[in-house]
Amino acid sequence: MSPISRRNILKGLGAGAGLAAGLPAQASRAAGKDAGDAISWRMVSSWPRNLPGPGMTADRLAKRITAMSRGRLKIRLYAAGELVPALQAFDAVSVGTAEMAHTASFFWAGKMPAAAYFTATPFGLTPTEHQAWIYHGGGQALWDELYGAFGIKPFMAGNTGGSMGGWFKREIHSLEDMKGLKYRMPGLGGEVVHRLGATPVLLPPSEILPGLQSGLIDGAEFLGPWSDLALGFHKVAPYYYTPGFHEPNGTGECLISRKAWDGLPEDLQEVIRAACAAEDTYSLAETEWNNAVALKTLTEKHRISVRTFPADLLAAARIEATEVMLDFSRRGGLDKRIYQSYEAARKRAIDWAAISATPFINSRIG
Repeated sequence: MSPISRRNILKGLGAGAGLAAGLPAQASRAAGKDAGDAISWRMVSSWPRNLPGPGMTADRLAKRITAMSRGRLKIRLYAAGELVPALQAFDAVSVGTAEMAHTASFFWAGKMPAAAYFTATPFGLTPTEHQAWIYHGGGQALWDELYGAFGIKPFMAGNTGGSMGGWFKREIHSLEDMKGLKYRMPGLGGEVVHRLGATPVLLPPSEILPGLQSGLIDGAEFLGPWSDLALGFHKVAPYYYTPGFHEPNGTGECLISRKAWDGLPEDLQEVIRAACAAEDTYSLAETEWNNAVALKTLTEKHRISVRTFPADLLAAARIEATEVMLDFSRRGGLDKRIYQSYEAARKRAIDWAAISATPFINSRIG
């Protein structure tokens, strides 16, 4: 893999000042009925171009679909800020500025709080457990229903694994140290840390480092060592905390305009399904491998100190996470059905892991 410059990684997430509504809603594409007609789609992204992890996944996904369709469906990728700002990818697909997007569901918590379930919940499902829920536990149907109200068809399409707890300028000795802390954390994890006394702040990836440098935030989580190293958080925040209780899974989502999806012939729909599934598996393996390499670089070359969150903080976070999840049940309707389905999958996963993965990992460590 060729090296990438931090300038390219960090460039321009905030460059767009709103949705590019004046752009044509559909790039030149046929109705999709004639297999000989080439179709061209725009794919916007919430990630800097070539960012290790999700930025590379978005690029590969566009190339996979184009290659697997033998050029019948050509995908042009626009990184965050090149067509629309990072956190407007969902709206871009919903209104037709782009036919598809690569992003993460927890960014849309303000629009539909239950969206976070389709990337991660605090103390929730791990990557393979999440895949099991989506593919075999009814998760995909619920996801389709939730996003269908906005004219969007979602797919799993990439995974950055479990996240770290985050980077901090000072040590966290106890739960008390969370009080008043300005902490970059999206999704349901943000609500949990809010209940612990911190102030959650939602920032797109390229604004995290400037936020730490300026004092806008005191700490920040993003992903794991591979992506975090590339964005340079270690330069200003020397304490790296585990576990990432807020985000034990890192599913990235491919969003497709329902109108554009319905206009495709069945074989091209199958190409997209297969490309998303392939990228989901490939990227998780890629991340697992590179996180281990990057962690060694952080600890040995940059002398970063990896710390574990204090026990009282984790105990309080578990209690608050349970209450945050129960709020979805109290809302009723689709939110309640998503909560019930996910919780059933989580209980099944916990029961199985208790006699499979957990004993093995403990025995391997010794």
